[in-house]
Amino acid sequence: MKKNRPEGKPRDIRERAFEYALRAIKLYQTLQEGKDGAGWIIGKQYLKSATSIGANIEEAQSGESRADFVHKYALAQKEARESLYWLRLLTASEIVDKKRLEPPISETEELVAIITAIIINAKKKGEK
Repeated sequence: MKKNRPEGKPRDIRERAFEYALRAIKLYQTLQEGKDGAGWIIGKQYLKSATSIGANIEEAQSGESRADFVHKYALAQKEARESLYWLRLLTASEIVDKKRLEPPISETEELVAIITAIIINAKKKGEK
């Protein structure tokens, strides 16, 4: 069952990353409908990094150790940062309207912040 915050965003990072990946798939499909070859290529790069965020978070749930858990989240963080790069590139190149990309850019920035906080907290717990 999905738990929602007042603003409608899932609380659980796993669910949030999953929903993010679904939106990335929809954006990719839109880019594939266009005739811009660069949009296709950048869209594919974005799709790969955006869907990897959740995959790494899921892998972390079965981490063999705290270090493995932190490592998987660090990979998710890298993928989120890469996703942000591709979104910024789509915006700057004007392949996609800036207004259309504001929500995924904001969500990506939030994911980076949340994942970073999880990594910091997991490292602190490991020091105790």
